Amino acid sequence: MRRLIARLRGDAGMNTAEYAVGTLAAVAFAGILLKVLTSGNVQSALTAVIDRALK
Repeated sequence: MRRLIARLRGDAGMNTAEYAVGTLAAVAFAGILLKVLTSGNVQSALTAVIDRALK
């Protein structure tokens, strides 16, 4: 009976849940970053910076 109670109270599954939340947050951040970097204003600013650096 004590083993059953100890098993039910354990948090062995928390590591997997934490990795899942971390992965989800990283994917969301990457999506937002992609959206920002592919916007017209940011693309033109990056192109201007690269053009100035190559001249």
